[in-house]
Amino acid sequence: MTTSLFNHVIAWVTDLSVVASLLSLTYLAICWMAVLRFDRPPAAQNPRPVPVTILVPLAGAEPGLAQRLRSLCGQHHLGLVQIVCGTLDPNDPAIAIVADIAAESSGAVVEIEVDSRVSGPNLKIANLANMLRRARHETLVMIDSDIEVDPMYLSTILAELQKPGIGAVSCLYRGTIANAGVWANLSALGLNCHFLPNVLVALTFGLARPCFGATIGLSRNTLERIGGFHAFLDCLWDDYAIGEAVRELGAEVSVVPVALRHVCSVQTGRDLFASELRAARTIRGIGPGQYAGGLITHPFPLAVIAILLGGGWLAFLFAALALVGRLGLGRSVEQRFGGPRNSYWILPIRELLSFAVHISGFFGSRITWRGRSYRILSDGTLRGHQEVPR
Repeated sequence: MTTSLFNHVIAWVTDLSVVASLLSLTYLAICWMAVLRFDRPPAAQNPRPVPVTILVPLAGAEPGLAQRLRSLCGQHHLGLVQIVCGTLDPNDPAIAIVADIAAESSGAVVEIEVDSRVSGPNLKIANLANMLRRARHETLVMIDSDIEVDPMYLSTILAELQKPGIGAVSCLYRGTIANAGVWANLSALGLNCHFLPNVLVALTFGLARPCFGATIGLSRNTLERIGGFHAFLDCLWDDYAIGEAVRELGAEVSVVPVALRHVCSVQTGRDLFASELRAARTIRGIGPGQYAGGLITHPFPLAVIAILLGGGWLAFLFAALALVGRLGLGRSVEQRFGGPRNSYWILPIRELLSFAVHISGFFGSRITWRGRSYRILSDGTLRGHQEVPR
């Protein structure tokens, strides 16, 4: 390649980066609009006081686990509440925490299912399949152990689930931190400044039909009709697959317009990157075209590329606007959805990390999940679950 041609290519890439960053800033403004137009729903209608079983799969004594289990025990619901916690590890330190909660609970019945049988590579679903044997009630609500809820959480889920035509109910969620570590802060910023705004845009314009594994409510009958948990034992995007299976029955999956709080407790950069790469490759598998288009959701890195290629003052301006816009977006999420403020001094790092994860998501089929390595097949099924050396 001659010097003249090389310079021409660099100039073309520079111009492309500047234009891409401008388009990305436009998308950022759309995200801001989607967050600002979000209105908290009115107080939930009192659902019928049906008995309900809450399934909580466990994997270790996560920070704040006892507090989150207590909040499930203290729900404002007049019906019977059974909370089944489950683990695959007989030595899981979470077992003792559940025992303490069970002893002190005066309302909800709290039980623990310890079963090391693994019926498929998706360990969360395998755990849920084991736990289901203890479930006493027709109405089931699954919730991740790192999700923090308010006292009206269960009533909100049940009121929506009891509406005609609703087959399953899920919720939005935002990030909060369990500790002051930089990695937990970066994780929470990723949820609040990228994930949640992107979801709101997708819901606003009908670009996605999500079902979030943070919590899913459905009836036992519906679960059986879609094949039970065993139908999703080898599936990476089990939550999305459950939602699609419910829709295939002719029922609707409702995403309640409230945001639960995902407690971020990641302590190392390696674990954070592995977690976010798994999420990225999950999204890529569900919608490859939309994932490719997701490049346009990263204005700051695109502007930085333009700066490095000699984009001039316009590239610097776009970079500054991208950071200011993302900061405003994060503050808007805090205002609309509540919760403590994030630390925004690491925002440039967060932006570059999100872009690096997105680019990495295009390549490879390996993920790490709960300390195990898997390979994703083209149909989204998982193969292998070898322990990852620490």
